[in-house]
Amino acid sequence: MICLGIESTAHTFGVGIANSSGKVLANVLKPVVTKKGGIIPAEASDHHVKVCDEAIKEALAAAKFKLSDVGLIAFAQGPGIGHCLRVGAMAARSLSLLHKLPLVGVNHCIAHLEIGKLLTAAKEPVLLYVSGANTQVIAFESGKYRVFGETLDIGVGNMLDVFGREIGFGFPAGPKIMETAAKGKKYVEIPYVIKGMDVSFGGILTNVSEKARSGKYSKADLCYSLQETVFAMLVEAAERAMAHTGKKELLLGGGVASNIRLQEMCRIMCRERNAKMFVPERQFLVDNGAMIAWLGILEHKKGKQTKIKDSGIKPYWRTDEA
Repeated sequence: MICLGIESTAHTFGVGIANSSGKVLANVLKPVVTKKGGIIPAEASDHHVKVCDEAIKEALAAAKFKLSDVGLIAFAQGPGIGHCLRVGAMAARSLSLLHKLPLVGVNHCIAHLEIGKLLTAAKEPVLLYVSGANTQVIAFESGKYRVFGETLDIGVGNMLDVFGREIGFGFPAGPKIMETAAKGKKYVEIPYVIKGMDVSFGGILTNVSEKARSGKYSKADLCYSLQETVFAMLVEAAERAMAHTGKKELLLGGGVASNIRLQEMCRIMCRERNAKMFVPERQFLVDNGAMIAWLGILEHKKGKQTKIKDSGIKPYWRTDEA
């Protein structure tokens, strides 16, 4: 079976095509990028509307298929930004109705985990899922996906983006912060907030933003200190979850997982506890349509099909509710 998957939970409109053998045939990404400021939901949804048709055509061309070759439509039903989710859901419903294809709405967070398992040698990993709005430590235990730790306020990616705007970076700010942090030489003390396997970034953002406004610290030192602090928190939470579940594999997912320093810190932790770490390539770490297509296939194989009347978006759909 060939599945076309549509991702539109936030700043990226993505279309991916995969087959039931686990081969990714196309993965087209159309992200919102700014030179200044962050993403505005209404503007992001306008962007998605503009690129929707183009992205679908590009994905079909890359896979060398026509829509008549597709047997299933999958879409990210949630969680995400409502304005953006609606565009992907509408596109998926339209394709399903026009071409009389079965429809499957999937959970965006679980899609990150499943594409990672598909494209790496991970079998039963703990997933450190770090993106803009989401920061969770997830694992499959006792028959379902469970969240063992998560942010108590904002996602690590959103925190980095807001701080990036504070110091004059555009969106997304994460890559620029990583680049600037590499030039940092002095660690500036920043609050370290972890409670069990849960983390919090709101107070850290306030603290580091005030330090940036004070003019007493260089951008490089602040970026370096911020990365070292929050990444250490994430690694600690992930390690605690691995110890709790007894799992010996760590899988990274989400756009922030593209950060080389975070990968390095996770690799060191895994090496010290004789565990394995897995990281898919960047195009599958960031939000993408291929992961939606693959999870659509997995769920369809288990008998799931989403009726049009049940295909409304779920902006607050939790991983452990799927």
